[in-house]
Amino acid sequence: MRIVMLEPLGINGEMLDRISGILTKEGHEFIAYDRIEDTDTLIQRVQKADILIVSNLPLNGEVIRSANSLKMISVAFTGVDHIDAKACDEKGILVCNAAGYSTDSVAELTICLILDILRNVIPCDTVVRNGGTKAGLVGNELAGKTIGIVGTGAIGMRVAEISHVFGCDLLGYSRTEKKVAASHGLKYVSLEELMAQSDIVTLHTPLTESTRHLINKERLSLMKQTAILINTARGPVVDSAALAEALNEGRIAGAGIDVFETEPPLETEHPLFHAKNAVLTPHIAFATQEAMSKRAVITFDNILNWLNGQPQNVVVR
Repeated sequence: MRIVMLEPLGINGEMLDRISGILTKEGHEFIAYDRIEDTDTLIQRVQKADILIVSNLPLNGEVIRSANSLKMISVAFTGVDHIDAKACDEKGILVCNAAGYSTDSVAELTICLILDILRNVIPCDTVVRNGGTKAGLVGNELAGKTIGIVGTGAIGMRVAEISHVFGCDLLGYSRTEKKVAASHGLKYVSLEELMAQSDIVTLHTPLTESTRHLINKERLSLMKQTAILINTARGPVVDSAALAEALNEGRIAGAGIDVFETEPPLETEHPLFHAKNAVLTPHIAFATQEAMSKRAVITFDNILNWLNGQPQNVVVR
């Protein structure tokens, strides 16, 4: 089998050689490229590939349909909305993801953004560097706040677990309710109830047609004026223009946003660049050294398991 990795996975060469060597020792060919998004170049690179490895590199239908030998794509990411699922389905290409690799890292950045906003960390840093004081920067405690978790999969439940330790009250909204949620003190409610009752709303839902702009102007209007919104899920789950408007008009108190409609770098006219009390990070929630190592192992394990007739983490069959 020819295995083609279309972008680096954020691990060192020694680790890549070790985990890819398991495949090459069995007679498989392994080719690694630096990331390029040009469609024509990608079409050249996927020729004769039996298996592709990508992280968050977009793979459109034109590229996928051009790969006549392609049988499997191992995605070193949790979300797979950047892969043309229709083209994969047409060609019978199996797609697996790296489920669970970033559960801790995303949950931890979620808590980091919450604390950053509650305690005015960025404004405090700025005022100290400019010789100022804490005047006007007295913050709020996380303890005792109500956190509404939209999407209670692995990451959402990890956020619930950490938040419970902080002494928060927890509300949840999800298409699948988890029995373990009760052990963290989480109560499931409607999305409208969650938006209205929460001091902090944090998003952990995948991007689907039903979740695109799930958080829109109408639902933002339900939030408390003192509430904050956190998005470490997928950018299009939130209507950015509506969120910027709510922030600038003081209808909600703040937002911590790690994901956007496109991958950074963003255009300077993006509405959240000019929104009040918005803390923005460049889609980095998943990106820790520990998570990079975990996802590389899962990505190659997905290939090994498929080759052995026992596919795992299948998202498109």
